[in-house]
Amino acid sequence: MTNMVKWVKNDCPKTDCSRELSLMSMEEMQKVRKFHESFSEYSPTPLVKLSGLAKKLGVKEIYVKDESYRFGLNAFKVLGGSYAIAGYVAGLGGKNVPELTFFTATDGNHGRGVAWAASRLGQKSVVYMPAGSSQIRLENIRKEGARASIIDGNYDDAVRLAAAEAAETKNGVVIQDTAWEGYEEIPSLIMQGYGTMALEADEQMKARGDKQPTHVFLQAGVGSFAGAVQGFYSNAYHKSPPITAVLEPNAADCLYRSAKDKEYRIVSGEMNTIMAGLACGEPNTISWKILSNKTDYFVSLPDWVAAKGMRVLSSPIGSDARVISGESGAVGAGFLVTLMTAKDGVGAKLREEMALNIDSVVMLYSTEGDTDPEKYLEIVWGREFL
Repeated sequence: MTNMVKWVKNDCPKTDCSRELSLMSMEEMQKVRKFHESFSEYSPTPLVKLSGLAKKLGVKEIYVKDESYRFGLNAFKVLGGSYAIAGYVAGLGGKNVPELTFFTATDGNHGRGVAWAASRLGQKSVVYMPAGSSQIRLENIRKEGARASIIDGNYDDAVRLAAAEAAETKNGVVIQDTAWEGYEEIPSLIMQGYGTMALEADEQMKARGDKQPTHVFLQAGVGSFAGAVQGFYSNAYHKSPPITAVLEPNAADCLYRSAKDKEYRIVSGEMNTIMAGLACGEPNTISWKILSNKTDYFVSLPDWVAAKGMRVLSSPIGSDARVISGESGAVGAGFLVTLMTAKDGVGAKLREEMALNIDSVVMLYSTEGDTDPEKYLEIVWGREFL
């Protein structure tokens, strides 16, 4: 049954994930950020401190990393795609590089980032989107120079199509933010690319007076973002790690099911959810290795939680800044509000279990802005989920 808040504490058998964690070491993160700084469009995205909301909810502090400002693309995904493409090209030796065609599947943000990066390097890109994808997101990808289309299938079908066409195309390359057996190098680079965002947020938080977060909430589709940021915090605070929770939509909760069953699980079908960026059914195997060892809780959430987060962030309290956060970006805020305002039931129990209280410093990542402006207004103005 969907439309329920479901959670499980991570009791997966522990394995050696040192190789995967090493991808997100501080040394690697510094190298990744130096690469991103080479773009003229680079500047750190804002870390918003929501003290008014924190007081209202009864926690010490709430921080939101606002990725709607990233490279003018309204989402964080370009960090991973650009680093992976540059890494692949560098691996060719840097001289007499042939004309390449980068293939990828996306709900919108990753594909736009890949198209942007490919264009910057004078290369081609082909992007496939799952059925039901936003027309506006499709057009934004095309504006970056990609050949893009919406297929008759879900996200994982789009991944398989991109991989198959790349294999049949001269100098075709798959740039996908998930990993499977035999395809790990590029997803590893993509995950490392996301580290710039976590490194920025950590430095910005310390500059604002807090030593480290006590809680970090990470939304997940295939889990590349969640695994990357979990890896960063596991390395940065290995002696006193923050409590972490991975959040997914009920319709595509492959990580939650994997944690519940204590083994890798896949979700299939249409996966209908407003959280388009999280509608993925096959976990990134590299990320799952990190998450199954290091994440504290896995949570499956209904769409109304994301909608609540969008509305809360768009309606600041007191002197708090407004954050324009899309359906996949706001689920962390919605989750926090849901837990802290619950009188009883699942929310209250999980709040107590996670030790969310007046001493808590919570880090959230708003991974996208209004990448579909009409959908954003439809939800925030209340024409849905009333």
